Amino acid sequence: MLDEKKINEIKKNVENFIKDGTLAKGGDGKEVKFFVNNSKNSFNSAKLLFDVSTNDELKKVTGFQDFDGFLWVINSSYYSMFYMARALLESEGITINTNESSIHFIVFNALVYYFHLTKKLEKGFIEEFRDAEIESSELLGKQKARELVEDYFFEKEKRGRFTYEMGEIAIQGKARTSLERAKRFNERIRKLLEAKND
Repeated sequence: MLDEKKINEIKKNVENFIKDGTLAKGGDGKEVKFFVNNSKNSFNSAKLLFDVSTNDELKKVTGFQDFDGFLWVINSSYYSMFYMARALLESEGITINTNESSIHFIVFNALVYYFHLTKKLEKGFIEEFRDAEIESSELLGKQKARELVEDYFFEKEKRGRFTYEMGEIAIQGKARTSLERAKRFNERIRKLLEAKND
């Protein structure tokens, strides 16, 4: 994924982000704690959703017998990684000056440029971050399309289960992978942040 062509593209992107002020160095890092807390909350949400989705007793206790939060496990896991990446960038004084939807693209490029190319972060962690982003956006898009089709063709009371058991098993596996990936990524970034503070 991070071949020479992609690396050169990222270098050009970051140079353009710096020129146009989207990325700036010299920040005070005051947002690090904010992003670390958001990461922790996102990860805890993912873990809770996974636990409730896989535990019949928890479903019963919460009153959601047919609860399936696997899609949101994947999304929350990715966001925990995204916020941790933002914390890492902030810790280096790198600020992002945009609220556009392209912020995920900018964060990925900055992560590669400032941490992979400088050998502070291994290629595998960068690729896991990218994989998490892609899975999250693909699954959310599919889910939204699926819901529109279901709403169109079925009355809400009569709507049956859309996915078959194999589909549920597959998404549960993706959710488990996302949770494990986020845990590894966040632990690695946390160690970088702690080393910086020592």
